Amino acid sequence: MEQKIAVISDIHGNSLALKAVLQDITRRGIDNIINLGDSLFGPLDPLGTFTQLIEHKMLHIMGNCDRMLLEPVNDSSHSTLHEMNQILNEEHLDWIKQLPSTVVIDDILLCHGTPDSDEVYLLEEMTEAGGILRSSSDIMKSLHNVEQSVILCGHSHIPRTVYLPNGKLVVNPGSVGLPAYNDDFPIPHKMESGSPYANYTIMQKEANHWFIEQINVPYDWERAAEMANQNNRKDWAKFLLSGRA
Repeated sequence: MEQKIAVISDIHGNSLALKAVLQDITRRGIDNIINLGDSLFGPLDPLGTFTQLIEHKMLHIMGNCDRMLLEPVNDSSHSTLHEMNQILNEEHLDWIKQLPSTVVIDDILLCHGTPDSDEVYLLEEMTEAGGILRSSSDIMKSLHNVEQSVILCGHSHIPRTVYLPNGKLVVNPGSVGLPAYNDDFPIPHKMESGSPYANYTIMQKEANHWFIEQINVPYDWERAAEMANQNNRKDWAKFLLSGRA
């Protein structure tokens, strides 16, 4: 793989944000794109998101919300999951089914959460006030079986570049399509990027060092929020407009 890579994650069906990010990647002349998962799930435009993803050459892995779409829907599931079950057809589900949970490319490991779980945060420790950066020793424990020196992860929606004492580099590109959210696992908490911008990361290797750029892309987040409102998700509208939960 060429040494300049665009890393995206957590699109969550936000086709407007994805379009802006892909346009920015194209404008910069980057051909190598990695998608760390959670691509379609959300109350915005999963079908439009799917169309863009299959039209662009990129490497995808599966996130926890991708996996949820393959599991049986029960009565206790929330409304968006029921709606997704009605919207997605066999083509969409077959695409999700073939996504790997992790991938190794040269000296880079791709995962959604941690190498062992798509629903555990690698870089954050959860408190009721939100996620705080885990200690280096705790992060290294989660990576004790990882031989690669670069680990790319998503899931938290918070852009981070973390250099560990053992020389490993962990990069989270943040979220393309959902800059904040509330969740109940492992405890009730909120995650906030602090802005409505779409996030992604550019990585470029020169000599033996990686240059990391965390990119914030403007797009029509007011229109995205209106889509959320039309689908009875006022909470998502707030997240999209402010990057706050």
